[in-house]
Order: sequence, then C-alpha cells, then structure tokens
Amino acid sequence: MVDAVYTIGHSTHTIEKLIAMLKEHGITAIGDVRSRPYSRMNPQFNREPLKKALRETDIAYVFLGAELGARSEDMSCYRNGQVQYDLLARTDLFKRGIERVKDGAHRYRLALMCAEKEPLDCHRTILVSRTLFEDGVPIKHILADGGIEDHARTVDRLVAMLRVPGSDMFRTDDVVVSEAFARQGKEIAYREQSPESSMPAGAEQKYARGP
Repeated sequence: MVDAVYTIGHSTHTIEKLIAMLKEHGITAIGDVRSRPYSRMNPQFNREPLKKALRETDIAYVFLGAELGARSEDMSCYRNGQVQYDLLARTDLFKRGIERVKDGAHRYRLALMCAEKEPLDCHRTILVSRTLFEDGVPIKHILADGGIEDHARTVDRLVAMLRVPGSDMFRTDDVVVSEAFARQGKEIAYREQSPESSMPAGAEQKYARGP
C-alpha cells in the first residue's frame, strides 16, 4: 500500500511557485497527465523547460499523457465527438498507465500534474484519481493555495456542486457518486473540434476542454 498519490494543477503559477508547492508537500516526482504537455498561455510549463526546472530541484519527471491524457487517440472512446471517460478507463493503455502510477508511488512521493487549477474541473480527478481511489490508492489534491484536500472531500464537493440527489432506500451512496462523476465527465471531457468550425481563438479552450 502506498502512502498517497497527490495531484496538482499548474494553473497560471510561476514555475518557482509550483516547485515551492511541491517541495512543501515533499513531492519527489511529477507524473504529467496532459495529453499535450505544452501551454501557449503558460510556456514555463512546456515539457522541456518544466522537466529541466524540476530536475534542478531533484524532482523527477515522467510523461504519462499517452496513457492517462484526456484527449484519447482511441476513437472507440468517443461518442458523438466527445471522449467517454467510462470507455477510456477500460482501455488497456489507460490500465497500463494506472499501473505505472501505482508502481511509481512505491518509489516516489508522486503528484499527477495537469493544467486546471480546480481539481473538479480536470480529468486528473474525474477520471484518473477516481480510478486510483476505487483501486484503494489514497488520493490527496494540492489546491491552488497550497492546501491539501482529501479525495473523499473532493467527491463530497462534487456531489454538492451538482446538487445530485442523496442516497435513500432506492439509491446507494455509490449510485450517487457515480451519477456525479458521469455528469461532470460529460461537462469537462474533451470534444473534437469540427474542421468546419470557425470559432474565434479565445473560444477554443472553452470548447475543447481537457488537456
């Protein structure tokens, strides 16, 4: 059993701020779960400069976006142009990524990194952390202010945010949680951009969410 797997969103932090947050919580390795490890708005988190900055502070870096990224290249995971997290989670590639995380967490204090500031807005929580947590791995989310939120508390916030009806004699807690994850997954999962689309540049991020 590992101690815990952490998650973090690089958001608009400086690289110095991100590293300080990682050091505060004793993180010794980053697993980058962005499908595309580059950012036009925050180039300090492009793969190469990020990896270099982490290495200089003795934090290991591994790219996991091929296995655990939100923009799957497996078209069987899409319905009507949108990734379906339940289908993605069943793929052999995703399962291999989960096993890589578990293995790494035995050797490092590991944080899974994506872009979104809020854990509930990111597949690192709604897809990856959910799978790990259901497999018995403790999950802790590093928030934008540097604080820690246990995954169970994050799930409670998700249920409350979506106003999912609570459990009763016909609905177990597991059903309530599954409904909340399904609804949030539909909200944030990556959608293919239509080739005919002529959206303004600022609309791309809103339309095609999920690094």
